[in-house]
Amino acid sequence: MSDDVETKQGAFIESLKRNNKQIRNDRATAISEDTELLYKRHIEDLSVSIKRMKRDQENMLDLSPENATSLKLASDFDSAEFVAKDIDLGVRIRNDSIKLEIAMEQYEHLFGREV
Repeated sequence: MSDDVETKQGAFIESLKRNNKQIRNDRATAISEDTELLYKRHIEDLSVSIKRMKRDQENMLDLSPENATSLKLASDFDSAEFVAKDIDLGVRIRNDSIKLEIAMEQYEHLFGREV
C-alpha cells in the first residue's frame, strides 16, 4: 500500500509538496491574469461610455418636430438646458478620453502588449 501512495500522488499531495518558487509563480500568475482582465474590462467600459456620450450629443441635434405641422419644437426647446447638457457631455467625453488614453498606455506598459 505504501508503494501505491508513492507512485499515485494526487493534486492534494502535489500541492503540499510545492516549493516557495512554485507557490510564488502560481500566485504571480493568478494576480497578473486577474489584473489584466480587469484592466481590459475597464478600458472596454470607458470606450463604450465615450461612444454612448458621443451618440447622446449627436442625438441632441435632432430637433425635428413630431410632424410637419407641429410647432412643438419652438415651445418645448430650452436653450439654456441644451447648452448646459452639451457642454457637460463634452467635458465628460474629454475626461473619459484622457482616462482611456492613460489606461491604454498603462496596460501596454504593465502587460507588454496592446489591448
